Amino acid sequence: MRAETGGAETGGAGTGRGGTGEAGSRARTGRAGSGGAKQLRNGAVGRYGERVAARYLIEHGMVVLDRNWRCRDGEIDIVARDGPTLVVCEVKTRRAGGFEHPMATIGAAKARRLRLLAERWLLAHPPAGQPGRDVRIDLVAIVPSASGAAHVEHVRGMC
Repeated sequence: MRAETGGAETGGAGTGRGGTGEAGSRARTGRAGSGGAKQLRNGAVGRYGERVAARYLIEHGMVVLDRNWRCRDGEIDIVARDGPTLVVCEVKTRRAGGFEHPMATIGAAKARRLRLLAERWLLAHPPAGQPGRDVRIDLVAIVPSASGAAHVEHVRGMC
């Protein structure tokens, strides 16, 4: 994918808020029974994975531009710059011993949505979407470890 919008790039981190006032959308509402508790645990696991992924990308030379950016079509976990390339990162975190590897969760529909979200982010951030700029979609899979550092697997250009 190539960026089609014009403008000059500006550095720095984004707000991660997507202009939609998500403060309330992040709130968890508990239900009677274990459903609410499970949702809270899954949310905590996901947030942990996104923190690990952002740190990993920075340690490997990328610049994180935005986190948890939202629009009407969905959310981008991490937007980063890898040299001249804009990178949209999907982060998948699974507990160790789970039935499905995080990589197995990205199907054709999710890949299409990630491409759409990349286009939406570029439209919302014209300075970053210089004409001719390459855009790549990566997957960062995180499997936490009870005994130490999480296992991180980074697939560049997954779709």
